Amino acid sequence: MNTDTTEQDGTIESDGADDVPSRITEQFENIKRTRRRRAIGWTGLFAFLAFATLQAFAATELLDPDARLGTFRDSLTGFFPLTDYFGVLPFLDVGRYLEFIIQENLLYDPEIGGLLFQIPPNPVDVYVFFFQELGIFQIFGEAGITLAMGFVGTVIGFPFALVFGTLGSERVTPFPFNFIFRGTMSFIRAIPAIIWTLIFIPFLGLGPSSAAIAIAFDTIGNLGRLFVDELEEIEDGPIEAMRTTGASKPQIVFFGMLSQVRTAFIAWTLYIFEINVRIGVTVGVIGAGGLGYVLTSQQNLLRFTNMMATLLAIFLLIISVELFSQRLRSRLRSDDVEMSIWELITGFPNRMAESMLK
Repeated sequence: MNTDTTEQDGTIESDGADDVPSRITEQFENIKRTRRRRAIGWTGLFAFLAFATLQAFAATELLDPDARLGTFRDSLTGFFPLTDYFGVLPFLDVGRYLEFIIQENLLYDPEIGGLLFQIPPNPVDVYVFFFQELGIFQIFGEAGITLAMGFVGTVIGFPFALVFGTLGSERVTPFPFNFIFRGTMSFIRAIPAIIWTLIFIPFLGLGPSSAAIAIAFDTIGNLGRLFVDELEEIEDGPIEAMRTTGASKPQIVFFGMLSQVRTAFIAWTLYIFEINVRIGVTVGVIGAGGLGYVLTSQQNLLRFTNMMATLLAIFLLIISVELFSQRLRSRLRSDDVEMSIWELITGFPNRMAESMLK
C-alpha cells in the first residue's frame, strides 16, 4: 500500500516537473507575440505619421515646385546685410540695425527720456515726466507701448481671472454650477487675442486701447484656467481643520484654499504677463501699435533690414521681461539663492562653465 502511494506520488512529481518547461516555453512565446504586435503597431503608427506629414506638406504648398524656397539663400542678404570691415573681412552690418532702432525710437524715446536724464536733474522736468507725461512706459518708445499693452491686459484681467478661477473650481462651487464659470473661460480661450482685438476695434478704435482690452479678455480665459487647476490640487487637511472650527464658506475659501495657492497664483500671473507681452507684439501686426506695427509696416515696404532690426528690438524686450519675471518668481521660492538681475547677467559665463564641468 505504501509502495503504490510512493509510486503514485513519484508520478505526480514527475508530471509537475515536466510541466515547468512547457509553461516557460508558452510564456516566452507570449512575450514574442506581444513584441511582434508592438513592433507592428509602432510600424503602422510611423507609417501613418509619415503619410500625414506628406499630406500636410502638400496642403501647405511646400511641395509646390513654384514655391520660393529656392530663393531663400538670396533673400538672406535682405535680412542680414553684409559690410567689409577694414576693407577685407565681410561681416554683418550691425550699424544699419542700430541706425533704424535709434531713428524710429524702438527702444528709447529721447524726447521723453530727456525730461528725466539731465545733469544736474531738473525737478520740474522730473515732475513732468512722472505726473504729466506719465512716461514710465513711453520712455521705451515703441517697445514701451507693447510692454504697456501686456501690462494693462494683465492688470485688468487678473481680478476677473481670480474670481472666475475660484468659482470655477468644484471645491468652491458645486457641480454643475461651476461649469458656468468654466464654460465662460472656455469660450474666451476659444477666441484668440487677435480676434478679440478686431472685435473691440469698433468700440475703441484701432490702437493700443483695443489691444489692451483684448489681452485682458485673453488673460481671463488662460489665467483663470490655471487658477482652477491649482485649486483642484490643494490639500484637504487645512480645509477640514477650518470646518471643524465652524468657519464660514468665505473664510474657508480665503484662508483655507487661496492661502495654499498664493505663491503659485503669483508665479502663474507673472508667466501670463510674459505671454501677454508677446501677444502685444502679435496684435500690433494688425495696426494696434508698438513693435508689431513697426514690423508689419516695414514688411509692407519690403525693407527687410529694418524688419530684422525690429525683430532684434522685440527679442530684447521679451528677454528683458523674462529676466524680470524669472527673478520675481525665484524670490517666491525660498529654496533658491536670491540674485539680482545684474548678478544674473554678469554671472552667466561662470554658471555656464560650472554646468559644463558637472
